[in-house]
Amino acid sequence: MEEYIISPCSGLRIEVVKGQQIEIIEIDGGQVVDFFAEMKGDSTEFISPAVTIDCNESLRLHVGDLIYSNKYKPMVKVLYDDVKEHDLLHPCYRPEMYDFLYHNGENHPNCFDNINRVLGISHPIIRPVNLFMCTKVNADGSIEVCEPLSKANDRIVFEVLEDMALGIAACSVSESSCNSGKCTAIKIVVG
Repeated sequence: MEEYIISPCSGLRIEVVKGQQIEIIEIDGGQVVDFFAEMKGDSTEFISPAVTIDCNESLRLHVGDLIYSNKYKPMVKVLYDDVKEHDLLHPCYRPEMYDFLYHNGENHPNCFDNINRVLGISHPIIRPVNLFMCTKVNADGSIEVCEPLSKANDRIVFEVLEDMALGIAACSVSESSCNSGKCTAIKIVVG
């Protein structure tokens, strides 16, 4: 078992192999986790929430669901989930988003840069699975980011289906209810 702590507003690369389990654990609760991964040795194949929505025919993740790559290959399987509320719609926030929404993008920590940095790549856009992020989809098609439902020690557990490099970030948004108005650390356990 390997245990990692990802500090607020930062990211981490973790290598995993087929058959391992990944636990993403809320330390304080209310913290969004940008969960992204690339296939080992192939940065052109990576987690795709859009393909996952297509294959699962759902905007939500459920225990037993698979998360797919952009090439329609299963990457992880959801084994356990305390929260059952995750976002498959939003891309990684980046400086331009902070400028657009909050007028403070310059030098603002962000998941886009954090994940690209830890993976040593330069993806032009990153669409992670936003664990614990609560996005309400209204009947008229509008969306609203709400405060996460996760509490301290809540977790989600995945089974690894392929060898891959994880790029995981503790979301850096403190300007809205996205992270309950503050950014905190998260724990990862791989075994």
